[in-house]
Amino acid sequence: MTDTDTLYAVSPLDGRYSGRTAPLSPYASEAALMRARVRVEVEYLIALADLEATPLEVDDDERETLRGLYQHFAEEDAQLIKKLETQGHAGFEATNHDVKAVEYFVRHNLPADSDASAWIHFGLTSEDVNNLAHRLLVRDAVAEVLLPELHGVAETLSGMAYEFRDLPMLARTHGQPATPTTFGKEMAVYAARLGTAMGRIRRANDALRGKLGGASGTYAAHHAAYPDVDWQAVAEEFVTALGLEFEPLTTQVNPCDDLAAVFDAVRGANDVVLDLDLDMWLYVSDRYLGQEAVAGETGSSTMPHKVNPIDFENSEGNLSKANSDLTFLADYITTSRLQRDLSDSTVKRNIGAAFAHCLIGYTKTAAGLSKVVPNEQVMRDDLDATPEIIGEAVQTILRREGQEDAYEQVKALTRGKSVTLEDFRDLFDDLEVDDRVREELAQLTPAGYTGVAGDLVDDVDLEQ
Repeated sequence: MTDTDTLYAVSPLDGRYSGRTAPLSPYASEAALMRARVRVEVEYLIALADLEATPLEVDDDERETLRGLYQHFAEEDAQLIKKLETQGHAGFEATNHDVKAVEYFVRHNLPADSDASAWIHFGLTSEDVNNLAHRLLVRDAVAEVLLPELHGVAETLSGMAYEFRDLPMLARTHGQPATPTTFGKEMAVYAARLGTAMGRIRRANDALRGKLGGASGTYAAHHAAYPDVDWQAVAEEFVTALGLEFEPLTTQVNPCDDLAAVFDAVRGANDVVLDLDLDMWLYVSDRYLGQEAVAGETGSSTMPHKVNPIDFENSEGNLSKANSDLTFLADYITTSRLQRDLSDSTVKRNIGAAFAHCLIGYTKTAAGLSKVVPNEQVMRDDLDATPEIIGEAVQTILRREGQEDAYEQVKALTRGKSVTLEDFRDLFDDLEVDDRVREELAQLTPAGYTGVAGDLVDDVDLEQ
């Protein structure tokens, strides 16, 4: 696609962001769907030839030729299929039907002496081809594009977690100063959450299910032609050979609960990244994170000093759009009027768009993470400025020593007030505790009150 083409694209996915969405083209484009359909038709034709019941014979050379149709699928092949659908070609009238055009494409490319023409698409309905083609594309798009990008984000977070495992940082609950943490531990939380989310995606993606049951899921045409063949067994062998699980009970359509599970799992991962984007934005706003300026880049059209957290903001927008699309897809494709209606056909063509927004979001988050650097001095200054946060530790130690009003004493000193460490030490001097405990209390500092935060980094698991 030329620069001019992208400027006039209707969607930013094929325009402004075309460079970022290009990795999905082999799985989400019209040509990709054509190629996947050709694969299903070719492999089904070969499977029929392997049945003893049929007279069809496809020798090794013809099999190689047929498999080459999808293994070496090129732009001119896609254009020919589109021509067969919209204009007609080589004696075939325009089909106005995308799957029939694929059938004619395979027939057109058979060797002149082949007797296989009558067996292409034998006993099938379009949904037999489409449900398998879509799942092959979704499976590979998730496994080859989305999961690797997510894993890259998780690995970056894991690396940051280990590097800054002991860097103390003020935590906030309800936006207010709370028990300190470490920056590394907070990054570890997101890395671990992504590990869980990616595991859920992998499991859903590995459980995609295909059908091959004919026009109403009864194998009626197959059974009428060869009643002695166990067509359910044939279908199961064929579907599982494609790397999918087998769905034995369907209407004309595959119910799509499996696809909905994938979309829901991806949406769950997006929620984790969105949460990360929001927190990173706030850390930048609080100056806990500095951003590396990119030479020549403009942060604001009027304020020259600005370095905006645009990558996290861009990710937030794209992942929010992706989640809206994924929710719609999961809700819509799992319903169909009686045996079949075609409303889902146009909807499924937008799976690639939803995945593209995911991909942009992941790459933008990765870019944002690559530019941020913890501002250790700001973090420590903030901790020193809020000594009241050791109040939790103080009242807990006093409870240990049997002081029933420990909480109330610390609350009276700190709640809604500006206090110093000296104020705490004055309190410690008035306590009826052993000198050992008084010394223990005196050693408390905001920066040192991080518990075992650093050790928690070791619990990150990205392979769930």
